[in-house]
Amino acid sequence: MSFAIAIDGPAGAGKSTAARRAAENLNFIYVDTGAMYRTIGLYMLEHQVPVDREESLRKALDEIRIELGYREGIQRMFLNGEDVSDRIRTEEVSAQASVVAAIPAVRSKLLDLQRDMAASQDVIMDGRDIGTNILPDAELKIYLTASVEERARRRYQEMVQKGAECSIEEIRKDIADRDYRDMHRETAPLRQAEDAVYLDTSDMTLDEVVAEITRLAKEKM
Repeated sequence: MSFAIAIDGPAGAGKSTAARRAAENLNFIYVDTGAMYRTIGLYMLEHQVPVDREESLRKALDEIRIELGYREGIQRMFLNGEDVSDRIRTEEVSAQASVVAAIPAVRSKLLDLQRDMAASQDVIMDGRDIGTNILPDAELKIYLTASVEERARRRYQEMVQKGAECSIEEIRKDIADRDYRDMHRETAPLRQAEDAVYLDTSDMTLDEVVAEITRLAKEKM
């Protein structure tokens, strides 16, 4: 019988990194659902699809084939057979992912793929509505968050290390704007599941977050 861990929370809270490392500790499969939406967002950008036009959107979705692969335990995203794992990590794609994630037809396309993975293997899955919508029966649910200021600081440091020119104030505004979109969208808005463990990582190191997720999982198992 499979065991599912659902981790939800706002953008920039460190869900993906913590979930990936916790999955290694537990020997689980890590599923980055955000990468799936980024992949669809990338397609829409590169093919200049007007996502606000239903006919164009549905035609594009019919042409999209998304597959997940793993290389040395790290998830790789494939779009129509091409590895796009690096191309989906830009700010432009991130913004587009937030837009397409609010569209019911997009969420419907990915729902079955996500649920099938959880039904057949032990998974840690992170996103915005995993515990509330995708995996409502997950054995462990965690709402992982951090203050807007701390999330902006982390993102700023990450971009500076990559040599990118950026403004921490612009990053903070982008994060706050995305929080609002994610929490107020009509389809599967971001919220804490009633039975989820609330985990504020503002004053925690990554190692501490990973250790806490691992501890909570082992308790449930």
